Amino acid sequence: MAYVDGFVVPVPKAQLKAYRALARKAGKVWKEHGALDYHECVADDVTVGKRTSFPRSVKLKDDEVVIFAYIVYASRRERDRINKAVMADKRLSSMDPKSMPFDGKRMFWGGFKTLVHV
Repeated sequence: MAYVDGFVVPVPKAQLKAYRALARKAGKVWKEHGALDYHECVADDVTVGKRTSFPRSVKLKDDEVVIFAYIVYASRRERDRINKAVMADKRLSSMDPKSMPFDGKRMFWGGFKTLVHV
């Protein structure tokens, strides 16, 4: 069954164009190294919950939007191999965390085994 890496990122609205360019570049690199699918999605119908929600999870500011992203791999073994190759890829290795168009300290991510696929 497929394996998925998921990410949630707060991005300043003024930086959305720069983030999109970065995501397109990253998506191409991940796919070239073997990822099956790569998605970056901007919040469109997301409300602030009373206890939990996407906006609360990243301490969203008024001038920001939430990005939900995921990458699909054939397996965890493939994910580990692909991520190692991506991290060594010179096209992305030059990206300085200080110059990213988002606050990486409020980003969160994780790897997930597929439970159901219909």
